[in-house]
Amino acid sequence: MNISILRRKRVILPTLAAVAVIGAGGVFWAASADDVSGGERDRVAAAAVEAAGGGEAVDVEKSDDPGEAYEVEVRLADGTEVDVTLDRDLRVVAEDRDDDRYDDGDDDRDDSTGVDADDRILSDAERASAEQAALAAVGGGTVLDVDPSDDPGVAYEAEVRDTAGAEWDVDLDAAFAVVAKVADN
Repeated sequence: MNISILRRKRVILPTLAAVAVIGAGGVFWAASADDVSGGERDRVAAAAVEAAGGGEAVDVEKSDDPGEAYEVEVRLADGTEVDVTLDRDLRVVAEDRDDDRYDDGDDDRDDSTGVDADDRILSDAERASAEQAALAAVGGGTVLDVDPSDDPGVAYEAEVRDTAGAEWDVDLDAAFAVVAKVADN
């Protein structure tokens, strides 16, 4: 037998084996993905939204827990989140509301809304006021992010890049006064 043919076989056979293993792994990964899409997602989302009493399904995933088929996160108009777990027949297995009526002992709740402070959605006016206060605190620049805070005495957390390119974390109270300003290294 020719030596060059043997060398080619030594390269080709391991390469083919590697391609087969990678291909099988890709098929397994695609088959085990947690996300639900298309018509199935629409059906599952509609069932979860109905169970939650309205709102919008923001995340729909398959569940690998016994007796459960789907886990759906529904956000209500007031920002409250409801986690709905459904079985294969789209019957509710569990429902976890993120409000005071179903208190889980979480100390991050805003007593006036029943929503975790860091889960609530900022109004346009709140966001604009927080951005303005954060920019003033660092002397101008660009606001990168503004979020509600669950830290005591802090209502808003802003990330700002100043005009020199340095990034800052700015904490604001409910009246948009600066509680803390720290350079983000």
